[in-house]
Amino acid sequence: MQSIKDVAVIDVGSNSIRLVLYRVQGRAIWTVFNEKVLAGLGRDMPRTRRLAPEGVTAALGALRRFRAVLDGVRPHKILTAATAAVRDAEDRLDFIGRVRSETGFRLRVLSGEDEARFAALGVAAGAPGSSGVVGDLGGSSLELVRLTDGLPAGGVTLPLGPFSLGLSKPFDPAALGLAARAVIAPRAAAFQTETFHAVGGAWRNLALLHMNLSNYPLQVVHQYEMSGAEALSAARFIAQQSKSSLERIPGLNKRRAETLPSAAVVLQALIEELGVTRVAMSAYGVREGLLFEAMAPDVRAQDPLIEGCATLAAHDAPSADLGPALERWLTPLWSALQPLFSVGREGTLLAAASRLASVGAHLHPDHRADLVFEQVLRSPIAGQTHAERAFLAVAAFNRYTAATTNPEPGVIMRLLSLEQTARARALGAGLRLGCDLSGRSAGLLAASRLSLERDDIVLTVKSASADMLLGEQTSKRAGQLADTLGKTLKIRTEARINRS
Repeated sequence: MQSIKDVAVIDVGSNSIRLVLYRVQGRAIWTVFNEKVLAGLGRDMPRTRRLAPEGVTAALGALRRFRAVLDGVRPHKILTAATAAVRDAEDRLDFIGRVRSETGFRLRVLSGEDEARFAALGVAAGAPGSSGVVGDLGGSSLELVRLTDGLPAGGVTLPLGPFSLGLSKPFDPAALGLAARAVIAPRAAAFQTETFHAVGGAWRNLALLHMNLSNYPLQVVHQYEMSGAEALSAARFIAQQSKSSLERIPGLNKRRAETLPSAAVVLQALIEELGVTRVAMSAYGVREGLLFEAMAPDVRAQDPLIEGCATLAAHDAPSADLGPALERWLTPLWSALQPLFSVGREGTLLAAASRLASVGAHLHPDHRADLVFEQVLRSPIAGQTHAERAFLAVAAFNRYTAATTNPEPGVIMRLLSLEQTARARALGAGLRLGCDLSGRSAGLLAASRLSLERDDIVLTVKSASADMLLGEQTSKRAGQLADTLGKTLKIRTEARINRS
């Protein structure tokens, strides 16, 4: 069992002051409390080079409240980070001193390079093995860093946050675009990329707007993807809207309406200057990067999807052995089927679904399948695309039912092919068979094997455990699995073969 630690991260940004409490269970990261104040510390920086007085007041008030919360929660560790506004302000030492004297927090002021690196580590924590360029847009700065197979290198910080671009001036998208390109152009050759990983609250709101405009059915920002052309279209649309128009858009954070047009112009310039053809959103950034760096190397190497599914199911699982046992039991059958996802993902999805097999075991049986579907589809578990979310949700649903129709068919049809949906149903049927056959006992499950032989699904049981085949339900569950895959069922013991 992975150790469980509660970790607090205080993030003092140019626009927002935030406290996030995380429960860290090995490689799995869960947000259990999240509070922010849009203080606008960096609002006056372009003009005065000092922190905005009203922003300082708001920030100190927020930090005093956070101190009171943490005195009650008493987390295992408190991490702090202050970014561009504090880093560049002439009065930063006075502010840092006031924070320490009034709250006891020792602010860690990140350099631009450090901020870029932690943003990239956050992306890697949420989407392992990612490559491309990470862009983290804050109130005062934009950090760019190259990411290769999850490893960051070559970060820079650029004065392209909304405050640095002159938020107080009348908004002129054409002039702002020229200014942004002038800053980006000297760096463009070093950061040419097909994939751009977008980090930051303004860009998350841009993604939510694009979801609404395109009638996208799954409102989960993390690992939401747009083509470069789609992102350009959304950015241009936002840049043409007034603040009041943006505030009227359902689901859009009204406090972000002031900075969103500038963020859209910067994204447009980046796409065009860097040759971006794919924009991937990351809900993970600097804060999660700090957590990721603090993990032991062997923990960082684990898969967040598999570990997240294991911790989600831990409360309902009879033991930690059941998920891995189901994975081993289903692997001979699963590996014999035609792959429907990208290289390496079939095994990861099998491992994740196997860990989810106990989710919902304590829920009312009349509603269990629907509730589990909803929980898995929208769980805050990292390391999965939206299509993979839908696949695991269908598998989890069919773990508890043989129904041929799924909840939220609009979501499933948008994200999965018919073949992928059928495969998810088969995986759910296989999990159901394994759990019912063994009574959710990893030891008893090991007395049987499941395999594919040409057009036959073959269930083989050791002679000494042949009695586990008795009963109507076992044959029924095995038959449902075979039917779902369009195969014939054969049930064997070591001594003889029975044809069903």
